[in-house]
Amino acid sequence: MQIAIVLYDRFTALDAVGPYETLGRLPGAETVFVAERTGPVRNETGNLALTADRTLDQVPHPDIVVVPGGPGQTPQMENRVLLDWLRAADTTSTWTTSVCTGSLLLAAAGLLDGRRATSHWLALDTLKEFGAEPTGERVVFDGKYVTAAGVSSGIDMGLHLLGRIAGDEHAQAVQLLTEYDPQPPYDAGSPRKAPAHLVEELRGRSRFILR
Repeated sequence: MQIAIVLYDRFTALDAVGPYETLGRLPGAETVFVAERTGPVRNETGNLALTADRTLDQVPHPDIVVVPGGPGQTPQMENRVLLDWLRAADTTSTWTTSVCTGSLLLAAAGLLDGRRATSHWLALDTLKEFGAEPTGERVVFDGKYVTAAGVSSGIDMGLHLLGRIAGDEHAQAVQLLTEYDPQPPYDAGSPRKAPAHLVEELRGRSRFILR
């Protein structure tokens, strides 16, 4: 099984690395980072790079597609090369997935029309504009399409999908090996729980962002 994690300029690192550390532990799977060009691709802050070892053209039929989000997702919404690749890869993929605003790229490619999907909480309304049915759930399965909410939820998505493919016990073993046992110091990880003034402040300076 081949897992293709898409990279583009100004992606969010954890969106890609979360699934890599969980889903990438699928027995016998090959995980590849792909982009339009090979070489280092820098994250949204510019101080971290992941290496794309293969171009999109070199990975035409991955079994699993993972699309991260990030500020750089905005210009990718009109990138014909990437959108065409997503459509083509989706025709043969077993699973097509995204983390955070990566779901907007799936939606822009026309892959989420009429489907339930999630994204970063600031981007949910934009999902609706592209024909998807937005939900605030952390991980959403709709057929072979799996979307995760903001950033850290990519870890959850990876574990969910790992359990579907390799079984619950293997997914539990990966969770244990990575010691994924969240005990955050604050209960402010969603707009439903965070202080209202923080939610409004972030809404006010969001990049939507994404249009």
